[in-house]
Amino acid sequence: MAALRIGVLTSSDTRAAGGAEDTSGAALKSLSAGHGWEVVAYHLLPDDRDAISAALIEMADVDHCDIVFTTGGTGLSPRDVLPETTLSICDREVPGIGEVIRGESLKITSRAMVSRATAGQRGSTLIINMPGSEKAVRESFGFVEGVLEHAVEMMAGGGHG
Repeated sequence: MAALRIGVLTSSDTRAAGGAEDTSGAALKSLSAGHGWEVVAYHLLPDDRDAISAALIEMADVDHCDIVFTTGGTGLSPRDVLPETTLSICDREVPGIGEVIRGESLKITSRAMVSRATAGQRGSTLIINMPGSEKAVRESFGFVEGVLEHAVEMMAGGGHG
């Protein structure tokens, strides 16, 4: 399989305004590169549905990312809109990914139960919502990294073996 094409989107009012460094987005780029995957798109945006929708659609339809990782915007704050925004532009939900991330994260912290993160498929792009902290992103990536190449192969019409 060719190297996966990766997009990373960070949703954070604070980081987008320059109030904090985007360590979780940087971690996703580094973890992806560690697998030999090519990061072809990156967006740091405020918690804004329209901006997030446009960026996700661009990464899927124009940049042709195989996987888009998002970070932030999955909690209970009124400005946390990433799960709804993700699902609104996807063709179908892939609930098992969010379930695994939450389930494994609950073994580390009870705060995982208030995560609303999900995953969805838009065309041949898998979009995965991850938590906003660098530590949680690194843990979550570890929970799902082993299935990602297989998922991309399946979306391209490959076997289920």
